[in-house]
Amino acid sequence: MGERSPTGEGVPTVVHNPPNRRPERERPPGHNPPNPHREREQPPDYSPSGPHRERVVLVHGFTQTLASWKAVGERLAGRFEVVRVDLPGHGGSGRVRVGFEEAAGLVGEAGGVGAYVGYSLGGRLCLRLALERPDLVPALVLIGASPGIGGPGGRAERREADEALARRVERDGVVAFLDGWLAGPLFASLPEAAAGREERLANTAEGLAYALRRLGTGAQEPLWDRLGGLAPPVLLMAGEHDPKFAGIAREMAAAIGPSAQVASVPGAGHAVHLERPAATAALVEEFLAHALGREGKP
Repeated sequence: MGERSPTGEGVPTVVHNPPNRRPERERPPGHNPPNPHREREQPPDYSPSGPHRERVVLVHGFTQTLASWKAVGERLAGRFEVVRVDLPGHGGSGRVRVGFEEAAGLVGEAGGVGAYVGYSLGGRLCLRLALERPDLVPALVLIGASPGIGGPGGRAERREADEALARRVERDGVVAFLDGWLAGPLFASLPEAAAGREERLANTAEGLAYALRRLGTGAQEPLWDRLGGLAPPVLLMAGEHDPKFAGIAREMAAAIGPSAQVASVPGAGHAVHLERPAATAALVEEFLAHALGREGKP
């Protein structure tokens, strides 16, 4: 299945915690088919014999792990089955090495059929998955995400910038790299207490450098020309104080057509799921209630 890590692993590691069951273990390296782990949120009153709950798959951004979605996931779990995924190069999937297209496929393999909610890097991967595997994605939410960089010159510049960042994290280590990353203007409104720094420290310099080189916007095929072919309804979210991605969301909505909606998260910057988890969850839940046809259902 393409390039694999030195240990032979080739799927995103996710943790799966069904009620009354111990977490499933990873199968040995080289086992085929692989058995991705995932972490699933369930409400306190969950019953396997109760009413069916649609699945929501939460996919994090660069330097994060599946832990970044905990606050949003807990809020959505009252209505949906919530699965959180670690991306290649991050967290428990830190040793996975694949290209952008295969990474999107592995996210779908880990998440299964469900409404996908992706932030930033995770949003770009979810968008690719929705285009390639519409059978897996009945609804799509993209937060602070883009379809990539249209012009080859812009992509080349971005690859150079990402290569410089990759060398920096390899040279300075994760702690120093995160100091600079979180101090950037993209996260100016993100409170230190909400940044999830401890969870980000679960990542390695090698994993983050790989993600920059292989999963960055300079490395991916731009998807602007394919937006009109998106099958699922789409919610495009951005923070009120994130004008760059708010503008991209409006451009994407125009390219997608009537099935796309745009939502602004008041008082938030780029990382809306960390800055305003309650507002983010409420917007996602309202959209999915309509998109999945469950208005008024518990």
